[in-house]
Amino acid sequence: MRKILIANPKGGSGKSTLSTHLASWFSWQETKVMLGDLDRQHSSQRWLDRRPSNLPRIERWEIGSDQIARPPKGSQVAVLDSPACFGGSKLKKALKVVDRVIIPILPSAFDLWACQDFLAELAETKAVRREEVQVAAVAMRVNPRSNAPQQLAEFLRQFEIPLIATIRDTQLYNLTIQRGMTLFDLPASKNQRDVQEWRPLIQWVLQR
Repeated sequence: MRKILIANPKGGSGKSTLSTHLASWFSWQETKVMLGDLDRQHSSQRWLDRRPSNLPRIERWEIGSDQIARPPKGSQVAVLDSPACFGGSKLKKALKVVDRVIIPILPSAFDLWACQDFLAELAETKAVRREEVQVAAVAMRVNPRSNAPQQLAEFLRQFEIPLIATIRDTQLYNLTIQRGMTLFDLPASKNQRDVQEWRPLIQWVLQR
């Protein structure tokens, strides 16, 4: 079973976009997917409420904001969307449940400063130091003509966290998410370019 935490202490970094897209991709693989949401805004759960019934089913992982329980038995993939300001004891609890952490980051100075302490805390946890939990980052809403990915990769190097994927900025995400969908639910003619950007992340998640 794969258990994935999506985390960044800064709001608006793309956590829910990343969570829903991963859940959607796995659901198309005929996998039993659980999507949990620790955020009080319940963005991922609101998205799930809107998901069309003709698309592959994603199960709702009911979980309280004050505790982090193990995913239900029978699940093959569990994706956990976390809130802003996520750290300390809640982070440690989550690391006992998951085996991978993915950090979505916007490549701006404000966003890098905001997550610096979190990345340092994460890198120093026992689970990460012992490699019981694998950690990687994804650059979100990137201008493909900029050198932002290179700068972000350099920033992450000090925490020994790899940058494994770069997701461009496009309105296609907003258009699909508000309908309870993701890019993976669209015909290949409409999503081919953007789906290619997700492949390095999916390959990393699939690694044993």
